[in-house]
Amino acid sequence: MENKFSRRSFLATSATAAAAVTILPSNVIAGMGHKAPSDKLNIAAVGVGGMGHANLKNLKSENIVGLCDVDWKYADGCFKEFSGAKKYKDWRVMYDELGKSIDGVLVATADHTHCIVAAHAIEMGKSVYVQKPLTHTVYESRLLTKLAAKYNVATQMGNQGSSGEGVNLTCEWLANGEIGEVTKVEAFTDRPIWPQGLNTPSQGQWVPETLDWDLFTGPAKMRPYNEIYHPWNWRGWWAYGTGALGDMACHILHPVFVGLELGYPTKAQGNSTLLLQDCAPTAQSVKLTFPTRSVKRQWKGSKKAVLPQVEVSWFDGGIKPMLPAGWPAGKDPNDQGGCVFFHGTKGILVCGCYGVNPWILRPDGTVAKPEAPKFRRRVETSHEMDWVRAAKESPESRIQTASNFSEAGPFNEMVVMGVLAVRLQTLNKELLWDGPSMKFTNITDDEKIKIIVEDKFKIHDGHPTFDRSYTDPVPATEFAAELIKHTYRKPWSLPEMPA
Repeated sequence: MENKFSRRSFLATSATAAAAVTILPSNVIAGMGHKAPSDKLNIAAVGVGGMGHANLKNLKSENIVGLCDVDWKYADGCFKEFSGAKKYKDWRVMYDELGKSIDGVLVATADHTHCIVAAHAIEMGKSVYVQKPLTHTVYESRLLTKLAAKYNVATQMGNQGSSGEGVNLTCEWLANGEIGEVTKVEAFTDRPIWPQGLNTPSQGQWVPETLDWDLFTGPAKMRPYNEIYHPWNWRGWWAYGTGALGDMACHILHPVFVGLELGYPTKAQGNSTLLLQDCAPTAQSVKLTFPTRSVKRQWKGSKKAVLPQVEVSWFDGGIKPMLPAGWPAGKDPNDQGGCVFFHGTKGILVCGCYGVNPWILRPDGTVAKPEAPKFRRRVETSHEMDWVRAAKESPESRIQTASNFSEAGPFNEMVVMGVLAVRLQTLNKELLWDGPSMKFTNITDDEKIKIIVEDKFKIHDGHPTFDRSYTDPVPATEFAAELIKHTYRKPWSLPEMPA
């Protein structure tokens, strides 16, 4: 295989490495292109210290053959539970040694490495399950969408609510016109539950012996290690995570994207508490505008429908939208970490995080849970095992998973667009977005951006004072372009974008 990203030039795919592989690949077991349902997939996992370990518990019926994590102390519990799997720190080495034998790859690393790990697995013809958010940038989401289509592999994003009954009912009620036309949506989460709004550490720390900080950093800009970044708290730092929005919007806004059949937003606007250069704000709000859409109602014989323009607003960090008129007194809208209000002309549809427990608030104050045509496929297994089912099926007849990349990729572009809106808020205007071209159309060449590096808050003689330091002003067009498509640190690189 041609090397595009290897530490060892993928030389282990030579005869020496091939001879070391004892696990039979799927094309030996069941013929080219698919496996029988009773056969087991050979699965390798990258990032197994946290959510990846939880995903593997739902995949334990399969052959877990490779485990990769940059922190072997954090991953120790997973290593012990799946002791028969070979351990790695570098996913490139694992691909080198096991690439011919594995059928699928689970990716549950920090957000900034989701795409590079998954993209090269897809290029090898492997099915992939990738934790949410699918990617760190718009460009990366588009890349995974196109790669999955090109190589025709089974894919799934780890927003498990998409396989649940709540999302099914929400989508079916919307499609059946139960609340009329929807022109406004409001959603919130109670996250973050990790630190955000923090100043960048002034100095680094010794890297723990069990951690490979260079591999954790991957394609991002190298910075000194600090325990404030890893483990887990990386979610709140722009270099590695996408804050509360990227983490939870993939769960909460999924029924919005699917139920309203959204595409690319055309307008984006964000604001927040203190915006810092490196750390996500304590609280954020975002408004995305989606244009009028012509859709086909497949369950109505492909009958065409025109859906109106809709504004989708997001709140996090403890901020919530105001409760709608007629809201039941004392009822907490937070359901398992968040809530969505679909404002329709005939009522308000409410669902919780993951789309759970949907119900409708009628204009007269009554509550409804209507019956509507059930046209969505019901997933009878776990979200992970539905991916396994799809991976075993022939590509020509495969039934797609609930959050395959043809849907999850464009949806994730919506999510990270919210991050872009927050990080570009100092332009003080509503941003106009050209989705197909992946660029803003109203950021001018003469606009500059500077961001607070640290606030240097002090109490002086009983009075609060700030001595804020800022980055040097940079052209806004360049800053936005880097957020849309990151410049990777060498030698890390992505496959080319398919046509």
